[in-house]
Amino acid sequence: MQAIFWTMEEVAGRAKQFYENSIRQEVEHGENIGQMIVIDAETGEYGIDPSGVETAMKLKAKNPVARLFTLRIGYDVAVVFGGEMERVAK
Repeated sequence: MQAIFWTMEEVAGRAKQFYENSIRQEVEHGENIGQMIVIDAETGEYGIDPSGVETAMKLKAKNPVARLFTLRIGYDVAVVFGGEMERVAK
């Protein structure tokens, strides 16, 4: 596959657009809350697991030049250092 050169902002914007427009309704419930979702910013393909590492490896195996973006389902941030993570009510 050919590499696509996007800025970090472009990768984040495309992945968040996929999440808001089509993925959120499917994944933001019960056992998925707090899990990590990894989204391929080019294709919209995604996977969910506790750390995101396993999913990222699977997506990279399919497409070594994939531009991946990770979110924590149900939260505004993926990690917090020295504070508390608050759940997003949507």
